[in-house]
Amino acid sequence: MRLRELLNIDELGLRPLAGAETDDDLLDRAISAVPIIDRADPGRFLTGGELVLTGLAWWHEDGDAEAFVRVLALAGVTALAAGEVEHGLVPDDVVRACRRHGLPIVAVRPETSFSAITEHVLRRLHRQDGVGNLAAVVERHRMLLADRSSADLVLDLLWESLGVDVRVLSATGRQISGVRPPLRAGTATALTARYLAARRAGGAAPHVVTVGSRPYSLVPVRDVRDAIGADPRADELGDWLVVIEADTSDWPAPDAGLLDRLVELVADARSAHEQSKAALRDLAGRALELLRGTVPAEEIPVRLRSTAQSIVSGQLTWPRAQFVVVSGQWQEGRPIPAAALRLLLEEALLQPDGPVRVSPQDIASTVDGDQAVLLTLVPEPTPDDPDPSLDCSALQRLLSAVLARWLGPTDRVCVGVSVPVDEPGNARRALEEARNALRIALAGPERVSVRGSDDLTTHILSLLPLIPADTLRAFADRLLGPLRDHDRRHRTDLLNTLRAFLDCDGSWTVCAARLHLHANSLRHRVNRIEQLTGRDLSRLETRLDFLAALRSG
Repeated sequence: MRLRELLNIDELGLRPLAGAETDDDLLDRAISAVPIIDRADPGRFLTGGELVLTGLAWWHEDGDAEAFVRVLALAGVTALAAGEVEHGLVPDDVVRACRRHGLPIVAVRPETSFSAITEHVLRRLHRQDGVGNLAAVVERHRMLLADRSSADLVLDLLWESLGVDVRVLSATGRQISGVRPPLRAGTATALTARYLAARRAGGAAPHVVTVGSRPYSLVPVRDVRDAIGADPRADELGDWLVVIEADTSDWPAPDAGLLDRLVELVADARSAHEQSKAALRDLAGRALELLRGTVPAEEIPVRLRSTAQSIVSGQLTWPRAQFVVVSGQWQEGRPIPAAALRLLLEEALLQPDGPVRVSPQDIASTVDGDQAVLLTLVPEPTPDDPDPSLDCSALQRLLSAVLARWLGPTDRVCVGVSVPVDEPGNARRALEEARNALRIALAGPERVSVRGSDDLTTHILSLLPLIPADTLRAFADRLLGPLRDHDRRHRTDLLNTLRAFLDCDGSWTVCAARLHLHANSLRHRVNRIEQLTGRDLSRLETRLDFLAALRSG
């Protein structure tokens, strides 16, 4: 592609500043690659023929441009495209340096994205050079795309070249990148299930499988730095999966080489994704240490704002967020690694129909012993969405779907969620609220249980899990002990009578029918219960005490 052709694309609106207004020799320079470079020393990224895109983050004052432009000119760069977002316009110092070195420079208006320019160039290179050179284009794009922002453009090129659909999925079936629309949920589920089976069997990639009547080739992209290590079932959750809708086992060598380079590009994107999460995980870790420490309550808002300053738009602010705490156990009682639980929660939150509108950059997560703690940034309320906070029932549904092919039949995952935290001064209370909700979830029988603030206030008996177990057992023994002793000595059934009476809301008729007793016989048993325990079952507080004791003992 020639520089002249790029300047003639009206929708890009590139504006020549120097060297490319009328000089035909400069306008006819060929463009072979489109790196995005914002480093002061760009030399090691250049081989000649590039259109260098720069946001000018490296430029601060007059004189900074000379060394940067000199390196571009010596490397044989075709032209420099400078964005106007950072400084409002392209500084004169940069334009003068380009004139001195005979390097064409064009301005990129704020509304034109670098990815749009990249897309135009790569598509033109693809059409001109054909499939044979596409692997080289992909490789150059992989090597030179400094921000490694997305593999979507290259996945589109592969589709145009080879006529196959290519997508990148998470190990739970969520589409990360690739052609649209996404795979049907059933197909994505089947593919990830086949992949997990092949991974556990130790098979070599690519894994060629058939879903319906269509062949798919599955290539894993793993991040060894984030390996959990404690359990293979936990490690596999972090995998990304390149899914090619074709059997690649008989592809010719050039196409197979292209696939290898594509996987390398996705691996680069995976690495960049993990790096971008590092700051957020650090925020969550530091916030957790602060909230569970001995810092006076009045100091917490200032310290939390300082902690978040470098994370949230560089401002001394605190984002609207909810705390999410998760715990889990394998069938044999061993805890599920907290790092795996963190991945599970992130995957559930990021599903297209997720319980709250969040992106990967809205989730700051850390581990705390056997628990994972997430700080989920949630939107502010609007007239169209007055409650954009995390929906517990939706999270439970999605988490159950994510876990369906990963957990065993008796493995458990429980989650506690706080109300949104609008002010950092409320963060410690919200974290404790999430932990209390987790205790209630753990006390229930569900395989996957998500509880929130509503579960802490719906019923007084829901608060039982918040009371220490030893205290509850002592309370139950003291209240129910006389009934157990009487039943054991006299072979009566007072304890079950009490349970049935309370289950029937104190209705004599309903309870007598359930127990197949005459109403007078039931009254006799209830009177005996009251005599042995010294309690009056006609009183509401007595019934609540007995209910609590029965659920605790």
